[in-house]
Amino acid sequence: MQVISEEQVASVLTLPAASAALREAFVQFGQGQGAVLARGRAAANSPDGAALMVSAMGAVLPQMGVLGTKVYSTRNGQFQFVINLFSSETGLPLACIEANELTRLRTAATTAVAVEALARPDAKVLAIFGAGTQARAHAEALLPLRPFQRVLVCARSSAGELAAELAERFEVSAVAVDAASAAAQADVIVTCTRASEPLFDGALVRPGALVAAVGSSKPAARELDDALLARAALLVVEWKPAATGEAGEFCRAAPGVIAAERVVELGALLAEPPRSVGADAIVVYKSVGIGLEDVAIAHQVYQALQA
Repeated sequence: MQVISEEQVASVLTLPAASAALREAFVQFGQGQGAVLARGRAAANSPDGAALMVSAMGAVLPQMGVLGTKVYSTRNGQFQFVINLFSSETGLPLACIEANELTRLRTAATTAVAVEALARPDAKVLAIFGAGTQARAHAEALLPLRPFQRVLVCARSSAGELAAELAERFEVSAVAVDAASAAAQADVIVTCTRASEPLFDGALVRPGALVAAVGSSKPAARELDDALLARAALLVVEWKPAATGEAGEFCRAAPGVIAAERVVELGALLAEPPRSVGADAIVVYKSVGIGLEDVAIAHQVYQALQA
């Protein structure tokens, strides 16, 4: 069994490669091949009072020849990730992979798969809520996908700094704005925050917009309000059991706001012929993160290191 360090992961992992591996895995899953292990958590306090948690999630991807789990610790809100990868042909362990960098990239790479499939081809304005690690990763992943001419950054702090950084790095117009302006002007909105309550009034979102909410995987926290969820022609999720059990948008929505027929899994959507929802339809993509993503990218990293 190979032990793969963070440095080795960083040496071969790229957003395009990760997105390609994810798309392949989601299509296979959408075709009924493979299985996802739901996230499980256990929590306690240490003798020094620190909040401790261990979490695990995983997937079986037989068409890729692998299965695996991601296990991670949380101590006072700080995470450490490890992925265990096995061969589906022999059952033997292939690798134990340090996965902090992989996890940082995997959420943005998955959003990129969703945006590529769901955003209007002529989308020109990207709004990013948040200014942390995920906000930067999402800017890097999404800006090459559409002819974006402006980036609007809304965050409680450092919005101006991130806007300046993006303007210089990607040679695009980028400015810090308030939440209402970001919601009303953007063609693609991505929320990468730790907010527990909705970030903006969903009535402000323009027709034809795509909204990707990726900041929370806890039932008590939500970034999007019922007004937006009710307006959405499609609500795209990674895996319905995870979304309904972990996403605050689903767990806290008022009765009748989310109609089951409007909820579709990303894999099923990718595996089927393109679905037409109309140029003015609003689409919401809600991510909580599932083990399929971690195992698919871990497999890509493992293969790259064998070359």
